[in-house]
Amino acid sequence: MITHRVKVSPSKIALPKSDQLAWKIAEVASRSTVIDPLAGEMVVNRIIDNASVAIAAINREPVANARTQALAHPRMTGAVLFGVASEQRFDCEWAAWANGVAVRELDMHDTFLAADYSHPGDNIPPLLAVAQQCGCTGAQLGRGIVVAYEIQMDLVREICLHEFKKDHIAHLCPSAAAGIGAMLGLDTDTIYQAVQQAVHVGFSTRQSRKGEISSWKAYAPAHAGKLAIEAVDRAMRGEKSPSPIYEGEDSVIAWMLGGKNASYDVPLPAPGEPCRAILDSYTKEHSAEYQAQAWIDLAFRLRKQIADLKTIREIVIHTSHHTHFVIGTGANDPQKSDPNASRETLDHSIMFIFASALHTGFWHHVKSYAPEIVKHPEVLALWKKITTCEDGEWTRRYHSIDPKEKAFGGRVEIIFNNGNKLMDEIAVADAHPLGAKPFGRADYIRKFETLTKDLVAAGESKQFLNLVQRLPQLTAAEVGELNVVLAPNKLTCATRDQRGIF
Repeated sequence: MITHRVKVSPSKIALPKSDQLAWKIAEVASRSTVIDPLAGEMVVNRIIDNASVAIAAINREPVANARTQALAHPRMTGAVLFGVASEQRFDCEWAAWANGVAVRELDMHDTFLAADYSHPGDNIPPLLAVAQQCGCTGAQLGRGIVVAYEIQMDLVREICLHEFKKDHIAHLCPSAAAGIGAMLGLDTDTIYQAVQQAVHVGFSTRQSRKGEISSWKAYAPAHAGKLAIEAVDRAMRGEKSPSPIYEGEDSVIAWMLGGKNASYDVPLPAPGEPCRAILDSYTKEHSAEYQAQAWIDLAFRLRKQIADLKTIREIVIHTSHHTHFVIGTGANDPQKSDPNASRETLDHSIMFIFASALHTGFWHHVKSYAPEIVKHPEVLALWKKITTCEDGEWTRRYHSIDPKEKAFGGRVEIIFNNGNKLMDEIAVADAHPLGAKPFGRADYIRKFETLTKDLVAAGESKQFLNLVQRLPQLTAAEVGELNVVLAPNKLTCATRDQRGIF
């Protein structure tokens, strides 16, 4: 890896393209490097993972509404929509939009956390849609995906967005543009222009993940993917972009991030070095914010040691800065303690999640958020007893660049009415590569079959799994068939309607 220093450059000094971060990203995307075999295998896992959570969410209102918007944009040689018969095709940017919302809705696909947060699997819907419309092979699609993961994750390693209340899709939009450029084999200058356009339009505030969290949390990454497709399209037509987008005197570092005196050291693969960042990402076994994954597993373990949950007086979760201030009591969001809050808010409340997992002993993407659980008297009682606090050591481990030390959990202290205490800790979720039960291909398939079993016919499930596991050998026609189709009676909002403008 080569580390690139990125900082604001005064307008009176022309910064050469070769010194700009967007150009260096474009260089990575335009190189012809061999795909690392392990990275190629992980691409398959991630496509399976995305399909799992997308189909599980297929009939939820935000997903159905996004689908009806896409249905208004048919295209004979376009891309497919999850759930809809593959004979029907749609403009790729709208297919990416609808499929992206489906993937993101349950907050249950992959994650990478470093200086900032990310769900790099959000790159897959726009890349797959463009591949289907443009006739790319499985090998081309795989290359685009590993590049998109690399760019997003390398930006996330160094450039913190949330510190300045910017949403993490600001790193997703350029990574998707770079991945599409790599997949289509575009030249460096075209990708450079597309990346800059994507950065320029990709910034938004973190209000989508604050307070009463709405369905826009699922829509935001899909919007970034749609914007990335449009940015690449414009660049392919010869359109230029604001430049230099990162280093400009009035651009993102100067006014949206650290300011004119800030600098960032962004790592990117050296020439000839394969893109392997995807191997550092990790999926979710449970449908909740990633920092909650380990706490769910710990709750399952602890409940076996507690004879009567009613004897608990207080629970204190000692954890990282992020967990405390984003999904803990440090967020100062009263909605995180409100049983009437939205599902999107509840899956960002570690107090609710730990209480529910401790009470029920299971986690389910639907049942765990159902009113009978959320408003159960014993869950409510536990919920009110939980507070979080930042622990410096867990914050340090959260930000560690050593993957063997990096942690997303913490230490819990359960205090009983009689004064006795029960303490335990967990560093990573069981499904994490360093966890108690790391996810492998069989686990991704099990997750797919579990989440889709009541929706997808056995033959359709088998066909998809067989096809995707041959990704490097797939023809363009076979890539066009990468879809999971539901029977018409299993899919809501399967036809175009007249509720909106389209």
